[in-house]
Amino acid sequence: MSKKKQVVTSTGVVVKPKPLGTRIWNNRGYYVMFIPVLITVLIMNYWPMLGVRYAFYDYKPVGQPTWAGIKHFSNMFSTSAFWTAFVNTLQLSIMKLVLDTSAAVIVSVFLNEMGNLLAKKTLQTVIYLPHFMSWAVVASIFSLLLSPSSTGMVNGWLKDLGIIAAEGSGIYFLADSRWWRPIFYVINIWKETGWGTIIFLATLSGINPELYEAADIDGATRMQKIRYVTMPALSNTIVTVLVLNLAKVMNIFESVFVLYNNAVYDVSDVISTYIYRQTFAIALPNYGYSTAVGLFKSLVGGALVIICNQISKKTRGRGII
Repeated sequence: MSKKKQVVTSTGVVVKPKPLGTRIWNNRGYYVMFIPVLITVLIMNYWPMLGVRYAFYDYKPVGQPTWAGIKHFSNMFSTSAFWTAFVNTLQLSIMKLVLDTSAAVIVSVFLNEMGNLLAKKTLQTVIYLPHFMSWAVVASIFSLLLSPSSTGMVNGWLKDLGIIAAEGSGIYFLADSRWWRPIFYVINIWKETGWGTIIFLATLSGINPELYEAADIDGATRMQKIRYVTMPALSNTIVTVLVLNLAKVMNIFESVFVLYNNAVYDVSDVISTYIYRQTFAIALPNYGYSTAVGLFKSLVGGALVIICNQISKKTRGRGII
């Protein structure tokens, strides 16, 4: 006969576990409280996933869905606009991640080196504020600043400096393929750097002060202390942030959506905006095709999560999932 599993406490006492039904009844209050959360998660997160089946149907606003097999995936992989959006997604997201993280590290290090506590806290507050502004507001502000008309501050400065002709119409930065990406990166750095410094400042605050004292005794300059004490202490956190955020590179949408236009689709269109246009900017959209593109995006995102999880195990000793 099989023996029932026994639990041995830290004092060596053998305790027989209660039957499952008894344990559930004894903790019934917790299960009752959990039921609304479970129902909400099932309805909001898992029920919509049933719509994935429409990736294999011709599903339009009129008529009944009809089976299409892998037709949408074939069309997707043979469409140049899709591949342009896919490549742009990777390029914009990865470059944005690298630049934002680099800016956050640099700002964190300089904030950590500031001796005046009041000035440090004031500067921290100032650089945090842009994060709490919506992307719609940010887009409106920079559209005004970069406007080619007489109201555009940047073009006004360029004319005053003689870089562009005073009688010219100015540079339309957000409608020029040469300028759109640099402007996009600058706006993202301005908006997200302050928020990104939080985790790095937390790491810096945990560095043992004795390391800096030992560096002072050895005659190290401030830059040498940053190079040999501060940066090595930050290296693990930097890798962790990069790995965790790399899994989300396919999710870029809002920051692009509020800044791009049809003049710069070749350098700004990403998978999410491509799906949006295929769904809402066409007179008779095929929801099956949009679902197929969204499913492909989810599969790539899932693959990136798995890859990042393996990288995290190698670099941090533990995974992210």
